[in-house]
Order: sequence, then C-alpha cells, then structure tokens
Amino acid sequence: MTPTGLLTDRYELTMLDSFVRDGHAEHPAVFEAFARRLPEGRRYGLLAGLGRLLEAVEAFTFPAEDLAWLQAEGVIGEQTAAWLADFRFSGDIDGYREGELYFPGSPVLTVRGRLGECVLLETLVLSILNHDTAIASAAARMVDAAAGRPLIEMGGRRTHEEAAVATARAAYLAGFATSSNLAAGRRHGVPTAGTAAHAFTLAHRSEAEAFRSQVEALGAATTLLVDTYDIEQGIRTAVEVAGTDLGAVRIDSGDLAEESTKARALLDSLGATSTRIVVTSDLDEFVITALADAPIDGYGVGTRVATGSGHPTASMVYKLVAIDDGADGADGQPGLRPVAKKSHDKASQGGRKRAWRRYDDAGLLVAEWWEPHDGTEGPDGTGPGAEPGVVAAQVPLVRGGSVVHSPKLDDVRAHAAAALASLPAGARTVAAGPAHLSCTAGPTS
Repeated sequence: MTPTGLLTDRYELTMLDSFVRDGHAEHPAVFEAFARRLPEGRRYGLLAGLGRLLEAVEAFTFPAEDLAWLQAEGVIGEQTAAWLADFRFSGDIDGYREGELYFPGSPVLTVRGRLGECVLLETLVLSILNHDTAIASAAARMVDAAAGRPLIEMGGRRTHEEAAVATARAAYLAGFATSSNLAAGRRHGVPTAGTAAHAFTLAHRSEAEAFRSQVEALGAATTLLVDTYDIEQGIRTAVEVAGTDLGAVRIDSGDLAEESTKARALLDSLGATSTRIVVTSDLDEFVITALADAPIDGYGVGTRVATGSGHPTASMVYKLVAIDDGADGADGQPGLRPVAKKSHDKASQGGRKRAWRRYDDAGLLVAEWWEPHDGTEGPDGTGPGAEPGVVAAQVPLVRGGSVVHSPKLDDVRAHAAAALASLPAGARTVAAGPAHLSCTAGPTS
C-alpha cells in the first residue's frame, strides 16, 4: 500500500514538531473518536471504514523524500524528521466492530500510545470513518426502505474516483447487493453488476439492433434499458428481441411508480411474467419508501448514496481524553489524567472508557453506557466479565502496532445485518426521530 503519512493536515505535523522539541511526544496518551450527536432526525449510525482505516494505519509512514519535502516547506525541523524517519504506529487501538451501530457519545475508537504517534492519526481516522460511515448509515436506511428488494450502488460517476471505491464498499457492507464499480470488486470482493447505458442504444441504428447486440453478448437474462426513446415501445422491442425469458428491464426516467405499473402490466400481457423491473434516477430512502407499493423488483442508487446529497456527514471527532504529563496518576493508570474540552456545544468526557451494551431476551439493544477503564484486559481484550445480557462494545483492533482484527468484508456485512436487526422496528423507519440510545456514564438500567 502507498505510504499514507501525508494524508493528514499540516497542523498534525506542526503539533508533533513542538511535542518532539519540548519532550511531550513520548508521553503516554489516549485519544477517542466519537460523535457528539447524530444527524438531525436519525435514529442510529452504522460504523464503516474500519477495515480501510487499519490498513492505512499500517501504511502510515514517511519516506525520506516526504520528510525532505516537509522540512523544505518549514513544517517540521531536523529533530522531528529524525523522529519520523523509521516511524510506524506502535500503540494499541480498540473500537466498535465495523458494521456496528453507534449513538451519541459511543466511543467507536480508542487509540493508546505515545502522544506524538496518536496525535498524527487524527485526520486519517476522521477522513476515513466520517466518509464511509456517512455512506453506510444512509445506505442502511435505503436497504430498509427497499424491504428485501436488491439495490445496486452505481454512484461512481458522481464522486472522486477513489471515493467511489470506498462508497461501493460501505454500501455493500450496509446491505446493498452489488456495485457497478469494478475497482471495488477487484480490491474488496464486492459483487459487481451492470449492462449498458443510453449511449449503447444511441450508438446503434435502431433500438432493436442495440438490444439484439446486447442479448447476443450477455444472453437473454440480461437487463435491457428501455427508456431511451419510448418506454412502452422499448419494452415491446425488448421482449420481441430477447423473448419472454428476458431477465429484466430498466427504467431511468419519468414517474417511476406510474411507469413501473404500466411496465408490469405490459410485460405480463406479452408473456414475460418473470421479467423483473429495475428502476434508477435520483433514488434515496425517501423515494424508495414512496415506491414501496409499486411493482419494482430492484433499485439502482447513485448520486444520493455516493455524494451525500440528502444525507449528512457522520460528524465524528477525535479528541485527547487522557495524558501522562508526569503528574500523579489518575484514570487507573500511573501518570494518566483525564482531560476534556468544556467549550459550549463541544464538550467532551475525559478519561479512558469501556463501553457496555445490554440486550433484552429478544435480542434488541436496550441500553449503552460507559465506565472508566483501568486498562485491565481479559484473554479477549474486553476486561472483566460482564453480567448476563451485557457485552463489551469494543474489541481489540491493534496491539503494539500490529492489526489483530481483520474480518472479511462478507463477515462485516453479516455483522451489520445482525446489528441492524437488534433495533426495534420504529428505529428502522425513515421517519425522523430522536436517537434510539445515547452512550452516557453508567451503569444504566
């Protein structure tokens, strides 16, 4: 993987330069990533990007040419350049599993190590988690709105080329069936799908000629785009060319509820009763919900999952919560003392934390809280055993700079489905409402 050390803000390095000069860089510290609140009206968030983040942390290095450039730009001095020459993160990271739910105050990531190395990760942590989590949280709502009908992620042309790959991964783990993005298929194993665009039809002398070419190449089970000229005639031509075993037709314009209803009736009258109807065109969870009663078999979602149109950022922050500055010990570890912001609307809770969750007998998530963490860990990294029905929210991710948690994407996808299933039905609608839970100091009952 390409070194990721420069995927950061200048002030991370200028802070480090000061820490190296005054001796603070080696002081033990604890940082925490969390969201103070969910976007307005959201009931939950779905954490995504962790797998990508851990790979990026392993690659967080500074080649000699980068260090020379940083010095030439006046970002760091010679002493800090020497400190970074063989740098690799050597601390510990705990966090919520990728695909897990989170709520206001949930400590989704805890980073422990030397102050200098922990502060460097801020921008990397936030850029990956905020992007992927925003995508996954919106995608999960679309999956619920689709009520079991498959969704194709097809937003690559609406965002940065690398963001498109991350978007496809995040949407897939949240429950989308496939993506149009081939790089996501190659890198992450996301199933890919796609057939033809309007340009394919326009490039042929007739719609029938275009459909015939596509069927000869891809077989009758393909999906034919029928709205280039006239939807009704397009459907008639599609069935004439491909036969009644045609896999699907795609409609990308017009009143999708009306057009899909007419399409279903026409397909059935032509004997293509098993041919599916797929719709695209500026879909999101609200539009999909409105189309719930239409005879639609699948959705293609692009702009509104890939660019954030209609859904907000995850707004996660990364804050120092404990520092060893040589004073008397606190927070259960010698020398570590809790620190916290007190500014209006941006206050944080100091100290290293352990978060817990309680599930009821039906498996629904009913409470989440945190307690001060003394650093004690059991064999699984979660610390002393919890009471029945209560589980630790965090798991070990990195130990001594080495990643110890790297599930396959399909396992993350399965975990996300199970996490979403732990919400009551009311929390999974698109209707606005308060957060299902908040993670606050506990224990709670």
